[in-house]
Amino acid sequence: MDQLTQTMPEAHCCRSCGSTRSQPVIDLGLQPLANNLLRPEDLGKPEPRFPLAVFVCVDCWLMQITDTVPPVDLFSDYIYFSSFSDAMLKHAKAAVEKHIAEKKLGKDSFVIEIASNDGYLLKNFVQAGVPCLGFEPAVNIAEVARNNGVETHCEFFGKETASALRDQKSRADLILGNNVFAHAPDTNDFVAGVAELLKPDGWVVFEFPYGVEMIEKVEFDTIYHEHVFYFTLTPLAPLFARHGLDIFHVERLPIHGGSLRLFACHRGAEPVRDSMKTALAEEAAHGVSSRSYYQRFRERAKKVRADLIDFLKHQQGAGRRVAAYGASAKGSTLLNYVGEAAASLEFIADRSTYKQGRLSPGVHVPIVPAEELAARAPDYALLLVWNFADEVMAQQQAYRDAGGKFAIPLPVLRIA
Repeated sequence: MDQLTQTMPEAHCCRSCGSTRSQPVIDLGLQPLANNLLRPEDLGKPEPRFPLAVFVCVDCWLMQITDTVPPVDLFSDYIYFSSFSDAMLKHAKAAVEKHIAEKKLGKDSFVIEIASNDGYLLKNFVQAGVPCLGFEPAVNIAEVARNNGVETHCEFFGKETASALRDQKSRADLILGNNVFAHAPDTNDFVAGVAELLKPDGWVVFEFPYGVEMIEKVEFDTIYHEHVFYFTLTPLAPLFARHGLDIFHVERLPIHGGSLRLFACHRGAEPVRDSMKTALAEEAAHGVSSRSYYQRFRERAKKVRADLIDFLKHQQGAGRRVAAYGASAKGSTLLNYVGEAAASLEFIADRSTYKQGRLSPGVHVPIVPAEELAARAPDYALLLVWNFADEVMAQQQAYRDAGGKFAIPLPVLRIA
């Protein structure tokens, strides 16, 4: 049976509002952990696979995966370092400059970032003389952040850890969470922790891939076990209100294929801006609160998969060589969903020295340095990190000048 047409049980409990009324969105089958890159000597060992499917609560309309993996298995030793992306570094620096100006932060302020990775963002606050602290559960990455001069607590964030930090230090003027909010399975505990740590006039600023963009652009490869939730604004307003917080402003961002930057505060501390009302109205117009919205997404994803399988088989049959670029989590989801046809890929090129020499999850394609793309010159490179397409293609101009072409898999397969 096709993975996309399998029937998922209806009685899933919403992790936000507790409703058991749900509808299936998409089923991507059994998948390995997307960042569990194997070493060659691991090939003989078992490689766990877990169900990867999404449902939507039809009471609050929050999209979420059906089965979670314990966070300690996902994040205690992690291989994604934000500093390897020039676009991420540029985005982080601009965001920090904006936050300092808008919130008027200085030497007497206190900034907290949840899931601060290798300090790629907080180092900008350090350089500006604004006191800051990071929460980063991955031991290896927290150590890199500390070596970069960023004070980092190596633990998971929640209400209990927030209360302890509040008592040890103080509440924060600004709490940041970039691409972490969707990772926390107990979303009520996460938001309660934020409320606990925030000063009466403080701001919460979260960035995350926007669920509307995922649906509209068929970005189903952004679904993996680390991402428990796929947020639209509609279910977030009641979630924050449950913990005494108002979402007072939102901004649309192009990064990661389309993200939302959400601003929240203690109830009544800031007037709700027109951006919030406009975004909710736009979601209503899209049909976020309707079952058919999610059914259409499922069918469009099915076509992306079929087209990519046909492309890979055609190139293989014609004797053309195909590799890939970007050993990303989204790439793992896509390749494992494509299945057997992905085995025709010669290699995956990637800039991260932490990934090179390893094998991709599930399909076990070898990961090599980025320079190998131009050196080995395959006919096509499947761009698994399509969200950084401009950056990658600029870096790989030599490959393109020699006749190499990039295949961008979605929302429809195209050659660049």
